[in-house]
Amino acid sequence: MKHIVKIMTLLMAIGALWVGLLQTSVLPASHTWLLPVYFVVSLGCYGLLMVGVGLIRFPTCPQEALLLQQDIMEAKDYLKQRGVDVSSS
Repeated sequence: MKHIVKIMTLLMAIGALWVGLLQTSVLPASHTWLLPVYFVVSLGCYGLLMVGVGLIRFPTCPQEALLLQQDIMEAKDYLKQRGVDVSSS
């Protein structure tokens, strides 16, 4: 919920800034009307950057891998006791 509030606040601030720039004509009107497009493109670039950083810093969890292997062995033992063939072919 906190992220939604942050995003909505940011969007409202950017919208207010955009409307203010349209009203005061600090920038040429042709540039001001393209600001939402620039914002969307910048947001897309930021998203791609964050995905890339997340992939680079992808955490490994050796303890979780061991727990998963133990769960798999327990499941195979359980199924063997019930008469299910779980041999890997």
